[in-house]
This record gives sequence, structure tokens and C-alpha cells, in this order.
Amino acid sequence: MAETIGRVFRSVQELANSNQVPEKYIHTQELINTSSPLLDVPEVDLTLLISPTSPAAARQEEFNKLQSGLRSCGCIQVINHGLADSFLDKVRQISKQFFALPAEEKLKYARTVDDIEGYGNDSVLSEKQKLDWTDRLYLNVFPEDIRKLQFWPQKPECFRVVFEEYIKTLKLLSESLLKAMATSLNMEENCFLDQCGERGTMIARFNFYPPCPRPDVVLGVKPHADASAITILLQDKEVEGLQVLKDDQWYRVPVVPYGFLINVGDQVEIMSNGIFKSPVHRVVTNAERERNSLAVFIMPDPDAGIGPVEKLINEERPRAYKNVKNYVELFFQSYQQGKRPIEAAMICQEFH
Repeated sequence: MAETIGRVFRSVQELANSNQVPEKYIHTQELINTSSPLLDVPEVDLTLLISPTSPAAARQEEFNKLQSGLRSCGCIQVINHGLADSFLDKVRQISKQFFALPAEEKLKYARTVDDIEGYGNDSVLSEKQKLDWTDRLYLNVFPEDIRKLQFWPQKPECFRVVFEEYIKTLKLLSESLLKAMATSLNMEENCFLDQCGERGTMIARFNFYPPCPRPDVVLGVKPHADASAITILLQDKEVEGLQVLKDDQWYRVPVVPYGFLINVGDQVEIMSNGIFKSPVHRVVTNAERERNSLAVFIMPDPDAGIGPVEKLINEERPRAYKNVKNYVELFFQSYQQGKRPIEAAMICQEFH
């Protein structure tokens, strides 16, 4: 099948099965270190953090860990979040089962050339672009009127029921987290949530990374920071792959099998006036094992402008970012060109 600008018709899974690595996937500027040191990511107990009956000292300790993680590396692991281990296994299972379907079944949910929603892989915007070694299923989930159910798989049969329950719970989880993040800075608890607006969106991306014959030169996802307010990631519980850039060095993100990895997106970095960091991250490939993950992006309403919370601007920390609207529009083109869209929103560079 031909590859064309606008859409890659050939799945990465097919390439993996044929043991091929086309030139477009090869990063030649440096060999990729898949065994970097492990990142120290604080584990935050959500029950202790948000329950009003938690002892004050224990609750404060969780707030301190949350703030420390989001300031230093831009991410935390959230445990005791209320979703049963067995349910998270079901969520992982529907993802694995979908990507294991025959190609003709998956192509029923294929995205169109000019949209990212549905099943597919990288949009090809230029001949020089390096492609990611991953197949994906993007689904818009909230508000409900933006859903395009023609992209929601009917196989496996339980997909929609399990996924619906999962995203409802994650919507509540994301609200609790945004409130906790504001509270940790001694701000009004809704100050980040309110900026997300009445029509804040939630987008899910199922990621499938087939084994790759050349993990030394091919990336599952090229380096980027997220355009979201926050991202909630359910990692593969057995296979590592995510790496975060900190102090100009790549670190491996540990797997907490039944925890969520939460990372700051560019839009909360802007809202927090640079206190919380939106980490640059990438996904490395694995020669022997496939890897599955599920990212849920919590996005402010594109029509509602965002900007630094006024109370977080002072003489010690002057305003670092302009107010911006429809941030995501900037994002995809900048990402494919290897640029950081947040740079366009910066007033000064001190906090980056």
C-alpha cells in the first residue's frame, strides 16, 4: 500500500510483522538510549489527598508530594484513586483486543485524511518528517455532543461499555486533581478548573507500539510536551517505554501497575505561571515486546482563553506567559515540526 502526504495507509503493525523499518522512521541525529536512569516520580495517595476525613498531617504530606513532583519533573503517580485493579485490567484488555483484530476490521474505524479522530497513525505533513512507531485510536469523549460514535469500536463487544465507565470516572478524577493542584499552591480550588470552561474537552488516545527491529534509532513517539491542561496515562503494566527529559537528560518513567501517571500539560504550565512544568517526553521502542497504553487528555474549552492566574503573578515571579485562545490549534503543526508551541506564548524565558 502506498504512503501519501496527509495519511499513512500502512499500519506500523504491518511494518513490524514484515520486519521493515522505512527511512521515515529512523532518527539519525543520536542513538536512542533505552536504558536511561529511572526518574524519581512521587506517588500520591488520592484518597488521603481529597478525603475531608484524612488526618491533616497526612493530607498535607500528599499535597507536598504533589507539588514537588509537578514543579520538578512535571508528573506524579496517583494511587488509591478508586478504580479497581480488575477494572483497569479490563480497560487494558479492550485496547489489546482492538489492536489484535484483523486489519479490515480496524479499518472500519480509520480516520479521514484531514482529522485525527479514529484509527490510524501519524499525519504526514512533509517529506522530511520523522514518523512515530505506533498505531493509535483517537476518540473524542467529552462533551458528549462531540463524540463520533462511528469511530468507537464495536469489537470487542464490551469495548463501549467498559470505555464509557472508564471515562466517566476519569472526568471526576481530573476535576479532583485540578482542584488539588490549585489547593497545593494556596489558590482558590477552582482557579484551574474554571479556566477549562463549561465545554472543556476530554480526548482519549489508545496507543499500540509493536516490537521494533531497531529500537536504537526508532521512537514510538518523538519528543514533545502535551497541549492539554493535564494528561492521565494508564501505562502498560509490564513494559516500560515512556521517558521524560529533565535537566537535559532522558529518564525512564517507572511503571506503577495500577496507578495513573499524571503529567502537567502546556496549558496548566501557563495557568500556573510556570510553577508547574509541562515535561518534554518521548516513547522508546522495544525489540521483543509490544506495548499498550491509554492517554486521556483534559483540554480547556478552545473558545475560552487561558492565562496565568492573577494571584500567581508577583514581583518575584512576574507574568511569564500571554493569554492564549485555542492553544491546541498551534500544537499539532508545531509538534510535527519538532517545535514547542508554548514558546509562542512566552513573555520571558526565566521559568522554562
